Amino acid sequence: MKKVLDTYNNTSLILRIIIGIIVGVILAFAVPQAAWIEVLGDLFVGALKAIAPVLVAVLVASSLCQDSAKLDSRFALVIFFYLFSTYLASFTAVLASFAFPQTITLSEKLVTDEAAAAPGGLGEIVHGLLMSIIANPVEAVSEANYLGILFWAVVAGIALKRFARSETQIVLVNFSDAVTQIVRWIINLAPFGICGLVFSSVAENGMDIFVNYGRLIILLVGTMLTVALIINPLIVGIALRTNPYPLVLRCIRESGFTAFFTRSSAANIPVNMELCRKLGLDKDMYSVSIPLGSTVNMDGASVTITIMTLATVHTLGIDVSLPSAALLSFISALAACGTSGVTGGSLLLIPMACSLFGISDDISMQVVGVGFIIGVVQDSMETAINSSGDALFTATAEYVQWKKEGKSLPTFLGGNTRVGL
Repeated sequence: MKKVLDTYNNTSLILRIIIGIIVGVILAFAVPQAAWIEVLGDLFVGALKAIAPVLVAVLVASSLCQDSAKLDSRFALVIFFYLFSTYLASFTAVLASFAFPQTITLSEKLVTDEAAAAPGGLGEIVHGLLMSIIANPVEAVSEANYLGILFWAVVAGIALKRFARSETQIVLVNFSDAVTQIVRWIINLAPFGICGLVFSSVAENGMDIFVNYGRLIILLVGTMLTVALIINPLIVGIALRTNPYPLVLRCIRESGFTAFFTRSSAANIPVNMELCRKLGLDKDMYSVSIPLGSTVNMDGASVTITIMTLATVHTLGIDVSLPSAALLSFISALAACGTSGVTGGSLLLIPMACSLFGISDDISMQVVGVGFIIGVVQDSMETAINSSGDALFTATAEYVQWKKEGKSLPTFLGGNTRVGL
């Protein structure tokens, strides 16, 4: 048994995940009624979602209470990357929608219960964000409200930095390390969880999802890939003045790959934390920027909101002027920053974007229903782009600081600095 465990632990996590995917697909076709396999995926995602709020709260408070803790220009640069890339993603989606206009078959049967929770406008979104920030800290942790967790963790960290003794700081660091180790144990079991997630998706949906809404899915996925493989690398390349693709592809491989199957930016926070550690980043930095990114870095969400809205517009034959398209890009990007880090979060913001063109709620809610139908593909891609971008831009901001200080970039980016594997 020990040899089996050693072989498992010494095998590349990516290779193990690929094997898990293959096994999940085979089992879905061979024994589609074996519901117990699906439980593996539920347990994996559930464990990540359960530990992530605790991890974020502990890491942020522990980092800020240390005497050396500070949020410098790197943090401001990360925020800029998050917001700028989200807007560019929305603008790219507008161009793609005009180049390849799509329509949607609307039916009252497509209205879902989830759509009833959609916010009514941008003001409601902003109000909701502000209320989330000042939510009860205990409820914030239990409900995985990351804006509230971040706010109270920052406040607690600052207060502890002023009043806590050195012994207390050591205890917090030890507790932080223990929670981080628990996360590593969970991530090490990812192949089994992803096997269950793949089994569930294939067994329930088969290949029909690609037939009925194939063109719309292709436009969504194609636009997201354009953002991930062209727009974001362009931002990183300009910032670092080096070939960005080794970093981009590593973030997609080690973060986006897992996020694709968990379909939750919040659940992928521990994965991004581990990736940042491997990239040699400052823990004080990424312990704050990564959970913040799961809320405000929403490239994929802005693409979804924009394309689904313009597909509705094209279906109804509404003319869209250039100023209207520019306004939609801005509104979609801003609204995307309020998307919850859970499955299908961006879809609930489509009615707000549709209201810019005078589209009634009964129609926009049907579009949300279509979104949930194709969500097995759309939301997976969206989460992969969003979550991998969190790690990508956090690393970029850190490496920009390295260059300012005269420090060499990591070896995989052409520098001389060796980082963890």
